[in-house]
Formats: sequence, structure tokens, C-alpha cells
Amino acid sequence: MKYHKVLLIFFISINVSFAQTPIEDQLGSWFTYVGTYRVSEKVSISNSVQSWHYEIADNFNFLLTNVALNYHISSKITTTVSYGFMDIDKGFEKSGTHTYENRLYEQIGYKHKLAKLPIDHRFRIEQRLLNKPSPTENVMHNRLRYRLGTKLKLNKTFFIRLNNEVLTTIKTKNNDGFTENRAYGALGINFLKHANVQVGYLNRKIKSLDLHRLQIGLFYKIDFRK
Repeated sequence: MKYHKVLLIFFISINVSFAQTPIEDQLGSWFTYVGTYRVSEKVSISNSVQSWHYEIADNFNFLLTNVALNYHISSKITTTVSYGFMDIDKGFEKSGTHTYENRLYEQIGYKHKLAKLPIDHRFRIEQRLLNKPSPTENVMHNRLRYRLGTKLKLNKTFFIRLNNEVLTTIKTKNNDGFTENRAYGALGINFLKHANVQVGYLNRKIKSLDLHRLQIGLFYKIDFRK
């Protein structure tokens, strides 16, 4: 399969509609850091930080920090358990009330090739413990996530990263169930042997909203076995 055909299919599949609300009018931003530290043949530790904004580098929306323990069953299969803390501001035009979240997740990742195209799958189960203010209300959400992605190498320096993720919140008597979709495409630059920067676009469809985000990410790996 030719890479340009993959790109064409991916971007045609993204339905970019005209904005209907002020929040959809704005191009927001996601800034991401992910570090992975290999400590043994089977074990690695990773951490990530994400900062979301309703506008580019302005109008704060969400801060995520987490740490994860990974067990590498094989070169193709990795299992993960993680804990994270989040600060969520739902106010768009002005600062709103904040919700604080403690999140646990369990995950399995699987990699393989389809013909010569590298494919990666990520299956995740999340337990989201939300502390909502005024009046104080503690709510637990259970969420299922599946991400399908690929990385297309252009040369030793540049690559293209594509993925699509579906997230489903399970309905309970305390919260509504809903599905979210995140489609992502980016140009990656390997500026060190084990580090890269990705600059791309993320389309987030959640409930009735169709959000557009500039995403900039730094991804770094250290192998302490060497």
C-alpha cells in the first residue's frame, strides 16, 4: 500500500464541519510530553504531561499528569497500569469551576505489520474518580478506549503519525454514557536518536461538539540497560 493512499483515506475520513458554537470557532492546542524509561528487558516506566487549551496556548482547559508501569511480554505486546491526576476547567469564555480527577487505567498494546505497513493497537480501561465542586460531588466514570494507529517513515529524520481513537463512557445512574472520537495526523521529526517532536492536527468529536486542535508533542526514550 502506498503511503500517499493511506494519507488520503485518513484525511477524507475526518468530517470537518462548519463551526456551530464559539468553542468550535476556535483553534485550540494540546501540548504533550511523553517519556519512557527502560529499566530491564521486561520492564519500563513512563510518564506524561498534557496541557489542553481552548485557544492556542491560551484559555486553559485541562492539565493531565500520570506515571505508568509497563511490562513487555514480547516485542509486540506490552501491558500497562497507570495512575494520573487531572485539573479540568470547563469554562470557555472565562475561568470556570474546576473538577479534579484521579484516574487509574489498565492497558494492553499490540504491534504488527499489515503487508509492509506498521500497525499498532491500544486497548485501555479507565476508572475516573471525579471530584466536582459546588456542591461537592464525587462521581466515578468507567471508560473504554481503543486506538488504531500507524507510523509512516519518510526517511531517517521525518515520519508521519496517524491514529484514530474511540472512547466510550459507560452509562450509570449517576452519569450519561457517551462516545468520543479523536482523529490525529502529524509530521514527526527525529531530532535525536531516541527523541522526536510531532506537530499535527487533532479532530475531537465529543457529544455535539466538533473541536479542532493544534497538537505539539515531545516524545523521549531512555534505555538504562545500556
